[in-house]
Amino acid sequence: MRALCCVEPGRLELIEIAPPVPPKGWARVAIAHVGICGTDYHIFEGTHPFLAYPRVIGHELSGRVVEPGDSGLAAGDPVVINPYLNCGHCEACLHGTPNCCESLKVLGVHTEGGMTEEIVVPPGNLYRADGLDLTDAAMVEFLAIGAHAVRRSQIEPGQRVLVIGGGPIGLGTAIFARIAGGDVTVLDAADDKVDASRGFGFRAAGLSEVEGDAFKAARRTGFDVVLDATGSLRSMAAAINYVRNGGSLTLVGVTSGDLVWPDGEVHRRELTIRSSRNATDVDFRHVMDSIRNGSVPAKKLATHATDLDHVADRLPGWAKDRSGLIKAIVTI
Repeated sequence: MRALCCVEPGRLELIEIAPPVPPKGWARVAIAHVGICGTDYHIFEGTHPFLAYPRVIGHELSGRVVEPGDSGLAAGDPVVINPYLNCGHCEACLHGTPNCCESLKVLGVHTEGGMTEEIVVPPGNLYRADGLDLTDAAMVEFLAIGAHAVRRSQIEPGQRVLVIGGGPIGLGTAIFARIAGGDVTVLDAADDKVDASRGFGFRAAGLSEVEGDAFKAARRTGFDVVLDATGSLRSMAAAINYVRNGGSLTLVGVTSGDLVWPDGEVHRRELTIRSSRNATDVDFRHVMDSIRNGSVPAKKLATHATDLDHVADRLPGWAKDRSGLIKAIVTI
């Protein structure tokens, strides 16, 4: 069967691989659609820190069950695939945080991914996708990252929320902050991302506008909750400047290097600083319910499309120029 492999940085190939054989109890799924993530672009560019080449990419996945294993599903059932493979017995897993399992593996990153015709996964990694278009279902995983960050931030209705970074993860975070009842503002350095955020109904500002009256009115003495989805060390370090005294900062984006904050400011203002990693079962289900009830404009998020035969030609261009790109969906 066919699979898209990143053979080495800058080189994608459509290869032939053997059909997967499910271990006992695991399910076999025919992939319908795959969302292309920032991680996939980083793999292509050679900037991902935890990857061994060659690698079949793809972890934002929807499909239909072929062999149900112990999943309790039936052949033909539509599903969303959770790509996080956890051990189930480390302290993180035992305490209900399998998203930060001590030996976590992510499909398409630490192990072979789903940009292929079929894949096998543990039965607990499948969610029945009844009522969802399978194109929309391929966006559940990336949206769950923002939903998880919002849940960790404990946003209350009416709170002033700032999301820094208007890329796909930032937009998803802003959408779920709004669902939680937050009064949401989005900040980004790129004009197209500011425009896209406004197109989704958010108050949005570019860096050149932070001294303007509109942003100052939203900021007042600081935002109640700030979520940084940039993955920029500089932005993450500066984000505390937007938080009100007694407020909180959640780090959604990930980067390498050391973050440094002035301890006097953190203590004087009694700031809460937390990280957010991946997502859990409750987040996946919340996203699916929110797409079903129309709270998430999923069709508007899917801005680009291709198929397995052409993705090796299209992805390099998207990696080079992401203007106007929110989410590209590959049909298998």
